[in-house]
Amino acid sequence: MTDHAALADLYEEYEFLDADDRYRLLIDLGRALEPMPDALKTDATLVRGCSAAVWVYPTVLEAQSHAGPKLHFLADSNAAITKGIIALVLLTVQDRAPAAIAATDIEAALAPFDLRNQLSSNRTQGIPNMIALIRETAARYR
Repeated sequence: MTDHAALADLYEEYEFLDADDRYRLLIDLGRALEPMPDALKTDATLVRGCSAAVWVYPTVLEAQSHAGPKLHFLADSNAAITKGIIALVLLTVQDRAPAAIAATDIEAALAPFDLRNQLSSNRTQGIPNMIALIRETAARYR
């Protein structure tokens, strides 16, 4: 299941902020991302179509029960706000089973944040490519 509570709590804070504070919130989210080792930032993990460099590296967490494996994503960007957007996307899919990730409507989960109208188009143009990469990864492990 999506971490709806964390996303909803975050949105409650986000919706009352002015544009500058929304940028700061996204930057803070990006700073809180799990560090991605530089060795994983390769051409193979680079998300195409992003104005900033974005890397996504999936790892498989072995099942602790009969539920099966879960996917854990390491991700990073060379742009602070883009890194915050990555953190929002990961809130919807992190440490979930591949089938659950494939069934998640990531765009709908992020829709309340209205990122396309809050940020310049070059900051958001790579989001669909990152989401597609996550979905393709989940499909490979289903």
